[in-house]
Amino acid sequence: MTLTWLYVPGDRPERFDKAVASGADVVIVDLEDAVAPARKDEARRNVVEYLGAGRPAAHVRVNDPATEQGRRDLRALAGLPLAALRVPKVESVATLDLVDLDVPIHALLESAAGVVNAAAIAAHPRVAGVALGEQDLAAELSITDEAALDHLRLQVVLAAAAAGLPPVPMSVYANVTDEGGLLASTRRGRGLGLFGRAAIHPRQLPVIREAFTPTPEEVARAREIAEAAELAGDVGAVALPDGRFVDAPVVARARRTLALADRLAT
Repeated sequence: MTLTWLYVPGDRPERFDKAVASGADVVIVDLEDAVAPARKDEARRNVVEYLGAGRPAAHVRVNDPATEQGRRDLRALAGLPLAALRVPKVESVATLDLVDLDVPIHALLESAAGVVNAAAIAAHPRVAGVALGEQDLAAELSITDEAALDHLRLQVVLAAAAAGLPPVPMSVYANVTDEGGLLASTRRGRGLGLFGRAAIHPRQLPVIREAFTPTPEEVARAREIAEAAELAGDVGAVALPDGRFVDAPVVARARRTLALADRLAT
């Protein structure tokens, strides 16, 4: 599962290779919010040149497909080796139907309408993942306390799970110097069932990994469950040494925990 997503502005081509070398699981070249309106055309040319030169496939965040800039983005990207498109301002499946490129879509829900329609959006056959655009959403709803976002986050977590999509990553943390705030915020999201987080600077990546690294206690508990399941074989419920029983979803979660711990230990 993807843990770290790093945005890089499309009008800063000198940063593209640095982003790839940063260790982020996914690099997102941004044509939308990170690019000033006067530099949209330049950014688009940079991205087309970069991807057309055989560089590693990346995700590209386009402008809203309902706008002229978004339509230009889609025309320019046609035929290029994209890993996926990140589509902003998705409020209904109608927005997704505007995308005529045959690539996976990650839908960004950045408005009340997007959250209300999250289940239908997540179930769309072109959608490979969903995420919240929390800054835009908070602005629309006049939210000033991060805790108020938890209910909205849970709605999207449920929609993604019901549609069989990967876990929902957290939105970006805007203050790149506040590593303590990033760590606390990310741990809070982890507790809500979110997994992974988007970043706007490479210095945020180690903090995100730390937040999602299983604790020694979590690893020990997961190993106990996984070992008990291995001994029990293919049964509906597994008895632990302390007498408690766990079922298949708990065993699967334990195995994911161990796999994540092994991955982050390397």
